[in-house]
Amino acid sequence: MTINREKESIEAATFRRLVYHLQSNTDVQNIDLMNLAGFCRNCLSKWMVEEAKKKNVSLDYESVRTEIYGMEYSEWKKKFQTPIK
Repeated sequence: MTINREKESIEAATFRRLVYHLQSNTDVQNIDLMNLAGFCRNCLSKWMVEEAKKKNVSLDYESVRTEIYGMEYSEWKKKFQTPIK
């Protein structure tokens, strides 16, 4: 395995770990992520679709978002999204 492939493999594993972390910490609201880090779960979904497009791969945003949230977005909102203060 070349260094670039190893690095890609590590980056992919890190991304999966980030997604798992966000799925496991549902108390962290998207608005808080946006305010503190400048991105949220929806941003990750959009970025993934955009990067796929650069490689001529078509990904459905809603399907990707379901993967990032670990469930349908509407279900996540009902279960975990708190009212904006």
